[in-house]
Amino acid sequence: MDSILIKGGNSLNGNVRITGAKNSALKLMAAALLSDEAVYLSNMPDLADTRFLSHLLRHLGAEVHSNTETGCLQIMAANLGEPEAPYDLVRKMRATFNVLGPLLARKGRARVSLPGGCAIGARPVDLHLQALEALGAQIKLDQGYAIAKAPDGLTGANINFPFVSVGATEHAMLAAVLARGETVLSNAAKEPEITDLANMLNAMGARIAGAGQDTITIAGVDSLHGIDHEVVSDRIETGTYAMAAAACPDSEVTISNCQPEHLEALWAAMQRSGIEVTLGPNEVNIKRGTESLKPVDIETAAWPGFATDLQAQFMALMTLADGASIIRETIFENRFMHAPELSRLGADITVHGREAVVRGVKELTGAPVMATDLRASVSLVIAGLAASGSTSISRVYHLDRGFQNLEANLTALGANIRRVKN
Repeated sequence: MDSILIKGGNSLNGNVRITGAKNSALKLMAAALLSDEAVYLSNMPDLADTRFLSHLLRHLGAEVHSNTETGCLQIMAANLGEPEAPYDLVRKMRATFNVLGPLLARKGRARVSLPGGCAIGARPVDLHLQALEALGAQIKLDQGYAIAKAPDGLTGANINFPFVSVGATEHAMLAAVLARGETVLSNAAKEPEITDLANMLNAMGARIAGAGQDTITIAGVDSLHGIDHEVVSDRIETGTYAMAAAACPDSEVTISNCQPEHLEALWAAMQRSGIEVTLGPNEVNIKRGTESLKPVDIETAAWPGFATDLQAQFMALMTLADGASIIRETIFENRFMHAPELSRLGADITVHGREAVVRGVKELTGAPVMATDLRASVSLVIAGLAASGSTSISRVYHLDRGFQNLEANLTALGANIRRVKN
């Protein structure tokens, strides 16, 4: 199993280009199942997760061709086979479950294994299934599978989510675009990835209004056509590189091919900590002097609030602040697993339920640590870059799920980081 070795203490300087958003790309790939014409996706990230979903789409009968040099992916789902996604092809990643809605809308039936994914707390698919049932699907759970059928097609419905769910909102959209009549999604998620999915579906011939707002209205259509679509830039990758630069004194990094307006909550928190943040139309410049960071309290929230996928990285940053910070996690109940690993590097963190108190220390010191999930993994990278001495991070396969060329990009910025093959 590979590990990453970091010799910390270097400043970071230069430019880094952001790839397409993993969290959007996966749902766009699932959306390609809704058409029998070719779908071309550009600005695609080359990740373990996108490769894994490509494998599932091929299993379902789609033709998938990837060009990692150009960042383009072509999906042709004209000749889908048996609409079944087995356990071995779903268990590693939750996003694979989102093929259920498109298969149901396109084929009238589907058998999809219930998902697995990162161990960051309970992430049930109840809302997904309830939304599909509201659209007229008949669903039963049997031996770890969701078996769904809609022999007469899906029908529009009013769906009021009891709480905001990005995955359930996306899944309902993917099914409702081919349903008869109108569907109204209330208390819908508003994340940029929701808007990206709606933009692509509309370009394919769907009729979706209100994406990015609390209420989304979908007028069903009979079919969708092919499309060329550019994946929205990855706001989580953008924020991660920004905090890596902020963690290392005397650093200045420009992050390009991004959409700074997607991260207003992060920029506000970083500026309160004393980081100089300069925003452009498609780039952001992060400048950190030699002064100590100021402590900042944050609370994760649905967009446009502070993203839960950036909480671990911000905690790593606050371990070196001059004072105590309080970090509250409101999205997932088990997303502080990185705290004990950060403590191995010398951080002073106390966790009480969904709240962590981070008391800044003068210095972190390198040590062997272990990644527990995708975002926790990269928080350890950030801490290792700022620490004195050597940090070894094991189980870095988590990183490969969400960050393309991470070591190469950080090396180009001046970091001393390399992957060790075991």
